[in-house]
This record gives sequence, structure tokens and C-alpha cells, in this order.
Amino acid sequence: MPEAESEDLKAVDRLREAYGDITDQIGKVIIGQKDVVDQLLIALLCGGHALLVGVPGLAKTLLISTLARVLDLKFNRIQFTPDLMPSDITGTEIIEEDQSTGHKQFRFVKGPLFANIILADEVNRTPPKTQAALLQAMQEHEVTAGGETLRLEEPFFVLATQNPIEQEGTYPLPEAQLDRFMFNIWIDYPTEEEERAIVKATTGAAETDVSTVLNGSQVTALQALVRKVPVADDVVDYAVQLVRRTRPNGTADTDGIGEFVSWGAGPRASQCLIIGAKARAILEGRYAATIEDVKAVAVPVLRHRVVTNFNAEAQGIAPTDLIARLIG
Repeated sequence: MPEAESEDLKAVDRLREAYGDITDQIGKVIIGQKDVVDQLLIALLCGGHALLVGVPGLAKTLLISTLARVLDLKFNRIQFTPDLMPSDITGTEIIEEDQSTGHKQFRFVKGPLFANIILADEVNRTPPKTQAALLQAMQEHEVTAGGETLRLEEPFFVLATQNPIEQEGTYPLPEAQLDRFMFNIWIDYPTEEEERAIVKATTGAAETDVSTVLNGSQVTALQALVRKVPVADDVVDYAVQLVRRTRPNGTADTDGIGEFVSWGAGPRASQCLIIGAKARAILEGRYAATIEDVKAVAVPVLRHRVVTNFNAEAQGIAPTDLIARLIG
């Protein structure tokens, strides 16, 4: 076995151990939400971004800040508001005067986007121009200001939240921009037992401390490792066909969903299914991705990329119902 390949296999084993440590550390602060934590880690390892959807009070901010602490990554939270300008998040130039010479020059002051993990809170409350500035940074991993292009520090991971119960005065992200997010992650209410544990843990005097498991350079190396995970042709074929079946006229409508869909997922969804399957495989200590891995990431990958029509709305059929029908 080549030495490089042997090192990659050892890295997979180390990641499996680190995965257990990461979930243990996050579990000290966040009770429940295992699927959400897993999806966040998969998105991070894939170098993608995620859209978090959930009602207020479900510890979204606490979850993300805890993840940043466990991975020793710089974390910034941006509260998106209707008056937020692009320069408020990317940074701005200020005039600075040299006291000794009186010479004035522009100096760029970096905005909150210059961090490893960004929580874009209530991204649908800010105008499209500011949303576009965020999405450009997500796609290019760089910011342009004053004619100069500045690279963002790697790893760069954006988690945007949307409040699903208040739509007045909001600017919903168009489907083309939603496609920039690898995952759409729903955070649901905790179970009664979990909620009881949350109340006990958060109303006492004890403070919880978490330990660092990985650092930024290790996360970047693991992102490169994910790309090396082998995928059989039949797994790729399954992912491509799954995405094509979400389109009204993309293939023979053997699943009966064509009448409920006005727009299906594009090729980026196929890419996200495969890279997500790779990350899930190595998180579980396996050296190759399978069809089951593709199925496991199908809902968060496809949920925001499948646009249902009036027929679906009239019958109470959501995109997740159609995805469940597709993956069996």
C-alpha cells in the first residue's frame, strides 16, 4: 500500500475518534439535536454552507458558538437587519492621518465576515444587496473592497438562520441563492425529556466548559481528505438519478411527483449528495461512500432545492414528503 494512502486511512481512523470527542463536548452544552450536529459537521467537512431553520429559542446561536469553541475556530455572529449595508459585513475603508507627517491615507477595516465560522442571524431580514455580499463571500471565499481582493481565512463556514414564523418585512432568499447553501437544516422542538434536561441544566449555577478537539488547520486537512474518498459508479448514478427525478420533465415520472413540482434540483445538488456522502462515510470510520450515505443526506440537500406547485400546496404535500417518496 502506498505511504500516502496509508496515511489517509490513518487520518480516517483519527477523524472517527475525533468525531466521538466532538459530539461528546457539544453534548455537554447542547442537549439532543444529534442529527443537527451531524449535518453541521458534514457540511463543514465538505467546505459547504448551511441554512438553519427553526423557531426562536432552540439554541441555534449556542450550538454554533459551541462548535466553534470545540474546533478552536474564530466565530462571529452578525444580526441581519433591514438597515444593514454590505460594508457592515465585509468591512470599510476609513481615512487615517499620520500624526507626525499629517499625511492621510485610506485603511481597510475588516468586517465580521473575517472569521472562520459566521452565524448570519435572520438573513432574510436584510435587503438583497447585503444578502448578495454575503453570498459572494460564501462562493468565492474572498471580499472585494476599494479595488482590492482579500482572501478569507480557511476554513470559512457560513450558517445562516431564518425564522419560519415571521415573514412580514423580510426579504426571502430566491431559489437561485438558496442553491448556494449545501444543506437546509431544520431544528425541531426537543422531546419532553430533553426539554426537562435543558431546563435543569440552564437554570442552575454550574457552568459548563468544553475542550478543544481539532483546530483550523486540521479541519482544512480533513476537508481535503473528504475529496479523496472513493465513490463507486453505481453510487454516483444513484445520486444523479435521484436529483433528476425531482425535476418535472427530467425523467420518466415513475414516482408520480411531476404533478407536484414546479422546479427541481440542479446539478449542484448531485455534487452535494456525493460530497456529503463522502463526509458521512469517513465520520463513521468507513473508507468509501455508499448509497445509504447518499440517502442519509438527501433531505437536507434537496429540501430547499425542490419547489412545489399549487397542487402540492392544496393537498398539503411538502418537499420533504416528495423526497421521502423518492428515496423510498
